[in-house]
Amino acid sequence: MLCLGIESSCDETALAVVRDGVLLDAVLASQADIHALFGGVVPELASREHYRYLGTLFDQLMQRLGLCPSDLDVVAVSRGPGLLGSLLVGVAFAKALALGCGARFLGVNHLHAHLLAAGLENELRFPALGLLVSGGHTHIYRMESPSRCIVLGKTLDDAAGEAFDKVGKILGLAYPGGKLMDALARQGRADARLFPRPYLDNDNLDFSFSGLKTAVTSYVHQVLPDQPWPHPLQDTEDAPQALKDCCASFNLAVVETIATKVERALAANPDLDLLIMAGGVAANSLLRERMAQLMDKRGGHTIMPGRALCTDNAAMVAYASWLIAREGWQHDLRMETIPRGKAIPDDMVFREL
Repeated sequence: MLCLGIESSCDETALAVVRDGVLLDAVLASQADIHALFGGVVPELASREHYRYLGTLFDQLMQRLGLCPSDLDVVAVSRGPGLLGSLLVGVAFAKALALGCGARFLGVNHLHAHLLAAGLENELRFPALGLLVSGGHTHIYRMESPSRCIVLGKTLDDAAGEAFDKVGKILGLAYPGGKLMDALARQGRADARLFPRPYLDNDNLDFSFSGLKTAVTSYVHQVLPDQPWPHPLQDTEDAPQALKDCCASFNLAVVETIATKVERALAANPDLDLLIMAGGVAANSLLRERMAQLMDKRGGHTIMPGRALCTDNAAMVAYASWLIAREGWQHDLRMETIPRGKAIPDDMVFREL
């Protein structure tokens, strides 16, 4: 089965082809340099860039693989959550392509695709506990199958990735701030008492990092106002030790908060011995280390995509579509695009292979 995946949920325009679970090739156009000028993603610019690149990237991918559109069995696309304008560009392209070449059409849940991407490099087993830590979402799932992921806990306001980017902006780091904060944290001394572990005084599995962001803002204004470093800071060389220590302490607070919620989820689901972790923040070195330690201590196992597959990409969309389509599921062309903040409906239809 030959599956094309299209990703346009935010600021990456990407396409990839998977054949029978194996990634053949992928292409990507990043918009990071454009949005860095504004310190964050500008939705209107993002959708225009997707429109500008999508057709060219598709032609390039088909040419590199020696394929024709009629060779495709499945055309899949991220349907949400994401920026509505950006999603609409990708979904419209995918629907037209599927209709034109007679392929099955499938709208993939962007969040589930992140988790399923681990299967490109590891063996997936179900059921499993899924931990998604991305720019806009920090969710915990019970994953029963590729097409059935049950939300156990979710982001209530700022996700971990948002907190990293917003704190990075407060600290004067170059956009996006998460990767540089991780590098600075590795060179810093973490003070476990400096920042709170937010939203743990409860018995649920939801997340809220807005209070932590506020605590860092207050600390920066009170303790670091006279600390000189270039704005925006591009690398670790010009960073003072106080900044590195701040990043290390913030990083530790985020990771320990996530670890506490994951431990609660495992305690409530004792039959699960596999943790699948994915999303942009899953590239964070301390988080990867702590999750592996947590599962090792329980006698379980952790799998994560490689760092290149943690951020938004089309390989995860193509691979997820292969897993789901081989179960017999697809969408009709009336499928709606779902922006961030709205629940994605279970509206796939079954068709015998």
